[in-house]
Amino acid sequence: MRGADVSRDPCPWVILNDAGGAFAMGAIGGGTWHFIKGARNSPYGERFRGGMNSMRSRGPIIGGNFAVWGGMFSTFECVLKGIRQKEDPWNSIGSGAITGGMLAARGGWKAASVSAVFGGVLLALIEGVGIAMSRAFAQQPPAIAPPPPAQQ
Repeated sequence: MRGADVSRDPCPWVILNDAGGAFAMGAIGGGTWHFIKGARNSPYGERFRGGMNSMRSRGPIIGGNFAVWGGMFSTFECVLKGIRQKEDPWNSIGSGAITGGMLAARGGWKAASVSAVFGGVLLALIEGVGIAMSRAFAQQPPAIAPPPPAQQ
């Protein structure tokens, strides 16, 4: 495969790895968010307990939602890599669009279309920022001095 990234695992393992990483991100972030929310909505003297209860009840749900998104995204990205036989930002953009559309498919064609466009645009922005950052912070090759003038 042209331009293959050899630093990553093969596709079946990437899907599991990304789904697990997404679950961890969602569980930690969602747990933190719901701990703060639960603590703020609890009466004085019960704030820590209310935060913990809210974190335990909602954190894993948010983690599961993130895992579904991450697993679907990685699956579609692997499929696009296999079909197109190249690794470039278009795979991620297409995967984001397909994932957004599939997750909203139960809401009908309109909701799926809007979510697909939103997913594709979001991933295009992420990929564009990544490319711009890598170009901005890439080491510039040293300038080569012109040869000295010939002596006669």
